[in-house]
Amino acid sequence: MPKRRRVRQILSLEERLSAEAKRLREEAKLLPPGALRDTLLRRARQAETGSRLSEWLRSPGLRPPE
Repeated sequence: MPKRRRVRQILSLEERLSAEAKRLREEAKLLPPGALRDTLLRRARQAETGSRLSEWLRSPGLRPPE
């Protein structure tokens, strides 16, 4: 059975998603309006949404049901 490759992340998920969203927006700025640009902007919005959801789920105010 092959061993699972383990990667230790230095940055948090929120930081990685925010950096990816920023990178995608910068890349989209360089493109003319069109389908590819729209796709990059959509992926950037998805990364930002994922980052916010992850922050919300980790917030100390969120408690499991009793």
